[in-house]
Amino acid sequence: MTPSQKKIVVTLGFCGLVSAADNWFVSPALPAIAQTLAIAPAAATIILTAYLTPYGLLQPVCGAIGDAVGRVRLLCIIVAGLAASTVLCAAAPTLEALVAARIVTGCFAAGIISVNQSLVGSVVSEEDRQGAVGLLMGITFTGQGLSAGLGGLICDLVGWRAAFICFGVLGAAAWLGVRRMRYLDEMDGAGTVNAAGASVSAIDTPGAGVSAAGTGAVGSAEREPFRPAAFLRHAAQILFGPGRAIYFVAFTTGIIFLGVYGFMGTFLAERCGLSSTQAGLLMMFYGLACLAGGSISGRIGEARGQRGVIAVGETSGVIATALLAASTITGSWMPALPAAACLGLGYILVQPTLVSFSMDIDPSHTGLCTGLIGLGVFAGGGIGSSLGSIAIAGGGYFALWTIAGVALVAQAIAGARFLPRK
Repeated sequence: MTPSQKKIVVTLGFCGLVSAADNWFVSPALPAIAQTLAIAPAAATIILTAYLTPYGLLQPVCGAIGDAVGRVRLLCIIVAGLAASTVLCAAAPTLEALVAARIVTGCFAAGIISVNQSLVGSVVSEEDRQGAVGLLMGITFTGQGLSAGLGGLICDLVGWRAAFICFGVLGAAAWLGVRRMRYLDEMDGAGTVNAAGASVSAIDTPGAGVSAAGTGAVGSAEREPFRPAAFLRHAAQILFGPGRAIYFVAFTTGIIFLGVYGFMGTFLAERCGLSSTQAGLLMMFYGLACLAGGSISGRIGEARGQRGVIAVGETSGVIATALLAASTITGSWMPALPAAACLGLGYILVQPTLVSFSMDIDPSHTGLCTGLIGLGVFAGGGIGSSLGSIAIAGGGYFALWTIAGVALVAQAIAGARFLPRK
C-alpha cells in the first residue's frame, strides 16, 4: 500500500475503533450501571444486546445504501449520529431509557464497519486486500480492548455517564476525519489513490464495474439506486448462495467470540474480585492482540492461505476458553490475562478473513457482501449474550467457557470442510 492508502485505512480504522469502543467499554461498566439503576448485573447485559442486535441487522442495509449513494457520504451521516446518540446515553435516567438510547446508537453505528470494509476494498489492490482489511479491523477492535480499560478507569473516577460523554467526543473527532475524505466519493470504486493522495482516473471501460484497484467496486457513475425489494432479493441470493458457508461461520464467530468477550468484565468482577478499572486494564490485552493480529494476518495468509488464517484464529480462541476455565477454577485473574489476548488474536484473524472471502462473492456489491458478514457476526454477538446468560444461570461461568470451546472446535471442523480454498 502507498502512504496515502495507509492513511485512508487508518482514518477509517479510527471510525471503526470508535464504533467498537462505544459498545465494549460498557462491559466492565455493567456493575456500576446496574448499581446506579438498581438492577442485577446479569440483567444489565441487555444493554450489550440492545446495541449489538441493530448493529448487526442493519449492516447489510447500510452497505447496500453506501453502494448506491456513496460510502463516504453515508459514513459522514452515521458517524455524526453515533457521536450524538452516545452523548444521549449519558442522560438516560432508567434502564428502559438507556436501552432505547443504545438501540438508536446501534442503528447509527451499524454501517461503519461494512462501509469501511468495502471502501478499503475499492482503494487497494486485490493483492493488498487481506493485509489492508486486517489492519483496518485490527485498529477497529483495538478500540474494543482499549475502551475496556479507559471505560473502566473513567467509570471508577467520574462515573459511567461521563464515560459515554467521552466516547461521544471521540465520535465527533472521527466525523471530522471522515469529512476530510469526501473527495473519495468522486472516485469511490472508480479509481485508486496515488501516493500524493489525489484520485487516479479509472482504467476501466464504462460500465465494466471494475476499479483500477482491481477489486470490482462500483464507481459513482455506475451506482444503482437503493430499492428495498431488490435489496432483499439480492441479499437472499448472496446469503444462501454458494458462499453460504462463509456467512454461517461469521454467525457462529459472533456467537462464540463476542459472546465470550461480553461476559469477561462481569466475570472478572464477580469471580476474580477485580474493580472496573482493573478488569478494564486486563481486557485491554484483547485490543493489543487485535492490533498485532491485524498487522500480521496478511503474512499468515501468504504462508498458510486464508483458511489457514481462520484455523489459527480458532485455535487461539480454544486456548482462550481453556484459560478462562482455569481462571474460574482457581479464582485467579492471571489466566484471564493471556485469555483476553488469545481471544482478541483469534477474533481478528477470523473475522477480517471472512470479509475478504465475501468480497469475491459479488465484486460489484461489496458493501452488501461485507454487510452480511457484519449481520452474521454482530447479530450472532447479540444472540451470544442471551445464550451466555442462560449458560451462566444453568452451570455458571465454567459451563459458558466449556460450551464456547466445544463450539469453536465444531466451527473449525465445519470451516475446514466447507470454506473456499484460497
